Formats: sequence, C-alpha cells, structure tokens
Amino acid sequence: MPVWCCRCSLAGHFRNYSDTETEGEIFNSLVQYFGDNLGQKVKAMPLVEETSLLEDSSVTLPVVVIGNGPSGICLSYMLSGYRPYLSSEAIHPNAILHSKLEEGRHLSIVDQDLEYLSEGLEGRSSNPVAVLFDTLLHPDADFGYDYPSVLHWKLEQHHYIPHLVLGKGPPGGAWHNMEGSMLTISFGNWMELPGLKFKDWVSSKRRNLKGDRVMPEEIARYYKHYVKVMGLQKNFRENTYITSVSRLYRDQGEGDGQDRNISTQHLQIEKSKLIKRNWEIRGYQRVADGSHVPFCLFAENVALATGTLDSPAHLEIEGEDLPFVFHSMPEFGAAIGKGKLRGKADPVLIVGSGLTAADAVLCAYNNNIPVIHVFRRRVTDPSLIFKQLPKKLYPEYHKVYHMMCTQSYSVDSTLLSAYTSFPEHHVLSFKPDMKCILQSISGLKKIFKLSAAVVLIGSHPNLSFLKEQGCYLGHNSSQPITCKTNPVEIDAYTYECVKEANLFALGPLVGDNFVRFLKGGALGVTRCLATRQKKKHLFVERGGGDGIA
Repeated sequence: MPVWCCRCSLAGHFRNYSDTETEGEIFNSLVQYFGDNLGQKVKAMPLVEETSLLEDSSVTLPVVVIGNGPSGICLSYMLSGYRPYLSSEAIHPNAILHSKLEEGRHLSIVDQDLEYLSEGLEGRSSNPVAVLFDTLLHPDADFGYDYPSVLHWKLEQHHYIPHLVLGKGPPGGAWHNMEGSMLTISFGNWMELPGLKFKDWVSSKRRNLKGDRVMPEEIARYYKHYVKVMGLQKNFRENTYITSVSRLYRDQGEGDGQDRNISTQHLQIEKSKLIKRNWEIRGYQRVADGSHVPFCLFAENVALATGTLDSPAHLEIEGEDLPFVFHSMPEFGAAIGKGKLRGKADPVLIVGSGLTAADAVLCAYNNNIPVIHVFRRRVTDPSLIFKQLPKKLYPEYHKVYHMMCTQSYSVDSTLLSAYTSFPEHHVLSFKPDMKCILQSISGLKKIFKLSAAVVLIGSHPNLSFLKEQGCYLGHNSSQPITCKTNPVEIDAYTYECVKEANLFALGPLVGDNFVRFLKGGALGVTRCLATRQKKKHLFVERGGGDGIA
C-alpha cells in the first residue's frame, strides 16, 4: 500500500541555521498535517539525512496544489470531501439539464458523467465543465437573473484526498495584491466560493451595504476567511516559493528503487528503460526573520493553479523601459496617489483593450487626467471582453466601451479633452522627452507628448519551475503560456494536461479568468482523482480525524 509524506531536502543546509528552534518549527509546519491526518500510520518525522534513499526516507502526497488563489481554494474544498448534490426542491431553468440532474439525483455531481451533463450548454467559457458548474451555481446569470444555486453541499469524510496547497502569500492569491485599489468591481455573487455566500459574509462586516459593489480587499479577506471557516487551514502553506517541479524516473529492473532526474536528451535515449514515477516539488519557505528554509515534497499528482498575473507583458519596443512607462495598475495607481499626475495638461497613454486597461481608463478619467487609449483591435471585434459582460452587472466597463466606440480620433479632429480612443493603432516607440509615436493600421504615424504611459496588454504566469518555462504544455509549444492566446492544453473534462500525465491546470492558465468559471476546474480535477482513487486504490484511506483538513 502506498504511503505519503514530505521530506525537507538539503538537510545539511538546515544545520547552518543558528536558530534550531525555528528550523524545527518550520519542518513541523510541513509535517504536522501528515501526522495529524494519518493517525497511527504516519508520525512526525525527524529531519532526513541527505544521503538517505528517497524510497526509504520519504513517502508521497496524493496531490500538491501550486497556487492558493480562488482556484486552489476551491480545489482544496472539494478534495477535502465536500460534495455537491441537486437540492431537493430545486428546479433548474434549463429543462433538459434539469432532467439529466434528476436522473442522477442520488449521486453527487462529482460522481456523474460531466460530459453528459455539459452537452448542449453554452456560456462564456471555452471549457464545458466550467460552463456546467457555473450554470448550476448561478442559473441564467448571463441573462441578468440572480437565481439561487440548485446545489447543496455535504461533507463526506470518506472522500477526503490528502493534499497540500502552496502559496506565496495568504489564501486568496493575487487578490491580496489588489488591496488599496481605488476602483470597485461588479460582484453579483460571482466572486464567492461554494458553501459561503459572499453577501452573508460581507453583511456581517459592514453595516451599510450600498448596492452590489465591493472593494478587492474585501474579496481578499473573504477568501482568507473562507479557508478558515471551512476548516481547510491545515491544507495550506503560506510564504512558499517553488523553484522546481520535475518528474522522477526509475530504471526498470533497478533493485534499490532509487529515483533520479535525467536530462531530456538522455530521456530520449533511455526512454525504453525508464518509467515515470512521482513528482518532486522543490522550493523554500520564507520565515519570520527573512531567511529561506528549503523543502522538498513528493506527489503523485500536481495541480497548477498559479494564475497569470506574475509577469506583465511588454510591447518590446524602443523606450519601453523609460521611467514614465508603467506596466501595472498598482504602479499607475501609486503615481496618481502620490499626486504626480495631477494638474498635468499632457494626457496619459493607456495601451490595451482588456478589463485592466479599462480600469486604468476609469482611474485616470475619475481623477480628471486626460487619456489617449490605444488598442490594436476594431471596436466591433466580437472577441473584445466587453461584449462578454452583461451591461447590468458591469456598467462601468460598458461606459469605457461606449467611449472607445464614440470618442475615437479622427484626422480631421484634435484630441478630445478627457478621452480619445485610437482603435487599430499600435505604439512604435517611446522617447526620453516623454513623447510617443503611434501608427495606424494604414501606416499613418502620429506623435504625442505624454505625462505617463501605462501598458496593460496582459501578463504571463511564472512557470519557471517547470521545464521549458511550461511552454511545452500550451496549445502552441513555441510560445509562452497566456490566458487568452496560448492557454495550457487540457482534457476538457478532467483538466489533466494533454502533454503531461498527472499534471493538472485550472483557472486563468486554461483560459478561465473569471472566478465564476474557474470553479469548474476544481470539479473536473476532483472527479478525475476520485475516479482514479476508486479504480486503482492509489490513495491511502484516511485514518481517524474529523474529515476536515
């Protein structure tokens, strides 16, 4: 029977720390979970000698989740044994879907055929399970309705799958980096996670609720609270930074069972002699005194839930590194907050046609800063994100889209006072004298003096811990992974990477930027792992405990 645990690598390095108490505390924080949840099967382990064989010195986790944003949180919730069932009195407005749900009423959604349930559904995600789960949680939301979920949740302890969720900061991921934002977002229940209504939580925190608007920092606090109230804390490790995730291979016929990493070249040569085994996850945990404590985990399965906000995309043009050119909303917001752009007669150049660029337009507009808005697409392009958002729930973004359509630059006119759009234009270069050169699709060039520039054309996830920076996992293996143009290629119903078995991806990595859709990834991954658990008995039955990790 397989067993599982973690092992801190580079044990010799631990001995260099003068504070041995801190050293022990950090190690125990990684192994406490395992001892707590396996009862007599696994005890807290001493530091492992570096020379020990992996097979003898460590055991393996069924799942390690990299990323503790809403994707990772929702996956942990479902791996912890929470199961969705059709509510007894619920009637889904989609009659065909409701008929299918009635057929399997006695089963949780996790135990049903997701392809069958998803068939014929349409929604604002390219992933069918994401559309299915969204329409179960928020029926007819795209039509402006606020129908209750047709699901209710049960904690079934025997379905628990041991796992760890690793994140750089507190649970909530990138939402904590949005704290202090000057802009509210449209909410409409879409940001909440299963089992805890956001409105119920926020009403207990605020006396005066004005409409359906919340600050990003409130959402971040909600996610952090969610992990606590759902009893998921022991699954989460904060301040962890991943440096490598790699396959371990074993020589067929080797008697000592020793695993090893090998180069891609050798892998091709010796492929017939090797079999894939587990994942090795290396990294370090940052402790209170600022030092880094290395660790090494082993897992049967790895789920990538890192989001895509790590590295802002660049135009790769002349002058883009000049100090007046920003690449993120926090940078731009900080400049406005410090008063650097107030009273400037020269406009701010904003590049991009997505929601972040729209946020920047609103931010400048609301602070009486004139805007030049440049984007490559036509305003009628059906793939523009504004065409996917209900006006009722996102009025501010539709305000920006209306300006993009109606306040565009003309060769017969000058810049408008507050806002001017430049559809089908791109930036050729930035100059040290704070000028920029724009070029239209017809080749016509224009020069403008700026007070600042904000380039918001997307971002790339940090997958540096994977071979080839994770590019090989995308639909186009020669390009970096991006949410829009080159997401990770996955099986549509299990979220397993097409090009790497036992590696899963969910959330923005597979094109689901909205929280309402990324929850479908948790459903797909959980169903896949639960099915394999039943078929192959890969996971240890949990001994004792209360069923909540």
